[in-house]
Amino acid sequence: MVKNFIHTVLELSKVRITFAVSLTTITGYVLASNRFDAGLILPTLGIFLLACGSSALNHYQEKDQDGQMERTKDRPIPSGRISANGALAVALFLSVAGSLLIYFGSGFLALQLALLALIWYNAIYTPLKKRTAFAVVPGSVIGALPPMVGWVAGGGSLADPRALIIAFFFFIWQVPHFWLLLLKYGKEYEEAGYPSLTSIYSDKQIKFTTFIWTMATGVTALMLPVFGIVNSVVIAIGLLIAVIWLVVVFSKLLKPDKEIFNARLYFMKINYFVLFMIIFMTVDSIL
Repeated sequence: MVKNFIHTVLELSKVRITFAVSLTTITGYVLASNRFDAGLILPTLGIFLLACGSSALNHYQEKDQDGQMERTKDRPIPSGRISANGALAVALFLSVAGSLLIYFGSGFLALQLALLALIWYNAIYTPLKKRTAFAVVPGSVIGALPPMVGWVAGGGSLADPRALIIAFFFFIWQVPHFWLLLLKYGKEYEEAGYPSLTSIYSDKQIKFTTFIWTMATGVTALMLPVFGIVNSVVIAIGLLIAVIWLVVVFSKLLKPDKEIFNARLYFMKINYFVLFMIIFMTVDSIL
């Protein structure tokens, strides 16, 4: 029974996503402090727990729609593995625990940024998804905030231009990341009552728009050396190679389909690209 509960909590927490959020917090910390040390433990763990709490709250908010989609009907609440109030209690506990860790580990400004991420996700983006198919654009602000928590925790100033480009990079890549999901699950979103780009644009148009946003992600990555985020020539060359790879891979979105389009494959590839950027930035900062 305990094992089942733990599994349910992990599912409510969307651990794979919240782990990735933690990586961006670590990135922000290392870029600001130029070191790995014990100071990153509390803010990183705090962001992880707060993101888990936010995800669990999202399960509660979207329980009705989740029950209508094939992809989500087996999630904890619609499947009956936990009650809605039980999920809400888990969300509250994780959010409070994460907030305390961030406050005591990084201070009030870091906590404000972290809570802004939670508010933006659960009070702005989640309701906005039910009103417009373009909610992902303002919703992507959420991705820019965890690295800023790490940046502040590492002693960085929000007035530093480097903070702006870091936040911008983690903001912009999430748009094509989400629209690739729409190419795979757009019809399910429509059936659950969400406005979806698939009801406005054709798959070809969505692919073209996704390509444009992906190129914007690549261009933003190339700005990292310009702003002093990347200083090593070797790392800068690696970054350039990664951007060229991204352009080559995603240029296939512009070609006529000769086989079944695998949206998940492209979804994973843009995730790999961002992971490479995280590695490049963190390694460069401690060289």
